Amino acid sequence: MGKLKFGVVSLGCDKNRVDSEIILGNAKENYEIVNDPREADIILVNTCGFIESSKQESINTILEMSTYKKDYKCKMLIATGCLTQRYGKELMELMPEIDGILGVNNYNKLDEIITEFFKNGGKEIYCSYSDANINEGKRIITTSTYTAYLRIAEGCNNFCSYCIIPKIRGKYRSRKMEDIIEEAENLAQNGTKELILIAQDTTRYGTDLYGRKLIHELMHKISSIDGIEWIRIMYCYPEEITEELIDEIASNSKVCKYIDMPIQHISNNILKKMYRKTRKEEIIEKINQIKKKVNGVALRTSLIVGFPGETEENFGELCEFVNEIGFDKLGVFKYSREEGTKAAEMPMQIDEEIKEKRQEDIMIIQQEVSKKVNSQKIGRIYKVLVEGFNGEYWYGRNYEMAPDIDGQVFFKCDKSIKNGEFINVRITESLEYDLIGVVCYESCK
Repeated sequence: MGKLKFGVVSLGCDKNRVDSEIILGNAKENYEIVNDPREADIILVNTCGFIESSKQESINTILEMSTYKKDYKCKMLIATGCLTQRYGKELMELMPEIDGILGVNNYNKLDEIITEFFKNGGKEIYCSYSDANINEGKRIITTSTYTAYLRIAEGCNNFCSYCIIPKIRGKYRSRKMEDIIEEAENLAQNGTKELILIAQDTTRYGTDLYGRKLIHELMHKISSIDGIEWIRIMYCYPEEITEELIDEIASNSKVCKYIDMPIQHISNNILKKMYRKTRKEEIIEKINQIKKKVNGVALRTSLIVGFPGETEENFGELCEFVNEIGFDKLGVFKYSREEGTKAAEMPMQIDEEIKEKRQEDIMIIQQEVSKKVNSQKIGRIYKVLVEGFNGEYWYGRNYEMAPDIDGQVFFKCDKSIKNGEFINVRITESLEYDLIGVVCYESCK
């Protein structure tokens, strides 16, 4: 009898994707990895449990995958991830479709629950937790070969009032720098050109292990690895962004002039209720400092609207800020009332209709901002990482664009190129979020 066939459905954030890649890397030893759930004997769903919409998506996906038991080859359905860490026992009781549950720290139990299930038919739950553990190991990369995420830490110490992550993932713990460097070197040897550094808070890296913030040193060391051409940093808390980090971004040619800095709001009243550690004046000062030092920097942020007690005045202040600052990229989310968080117990919860209207209003403002920002790029030449061809245009990303969340550069090319190449593109037209251009053979400015 051949190996059982094993497939993974990964939901949620990029950090969850890395977990899924580690699961696949471990499973490769004993199982045949398949991409099509119709071929799988075992299907694992790596769930997200961050907000209500992601919890619902996870439940719907589990139910969808359970149909492969009836209609195809699947014999065992496993659930893991943030949702199972939060609600493991309840899920097993409420969803008999699930045959095994793992928490976010229990991937080493995968073989055990599979063996037990096929031997005795028993259903197992492992949702223990240890703050000493960081999920590490061999990975099967599920992104393109030329782009990969590199997780540098696990957990979070910020305890924002709306967020359940510290209770799911535990306290902040950095990976050893030598382990990160070794993983980066292995990725580069396998063709990775763009490394995207991720954690719940990348800017805090090193504080627990080494007693100080070392993200700038880590980036500098990674930049010396042959084959790595772009280093991109995500999830930078504004109060943790140091001058050393800004200087490294500004001076290192391999570090993308791109900073993802989720500020969530700008009203001091709401920031205080969110338990955020910065205030409006400090955020604006940090943004101005970054823009002054990092030539051509692309700033991305994310916002939450409809937080408990958010008045029309608070929201108006946020709208004015978005319009004035001119973020290159911006995402906005409706506040989700999550049990177990401080914000869920706060008075003055906002109606869903108001949240939706405020989300729409912010995005309308940002569309106009983005149009204006993009129009100023016409005539500029960008180094573009080629990602595909849609039948008419090649497309890819420049340094200002992270995969999946930002726009793309579309261009025509009269020579043979392939995915994963870098090519220079002169911008000829701008859209709300995307850019259009033509290949050119001049250097970027």
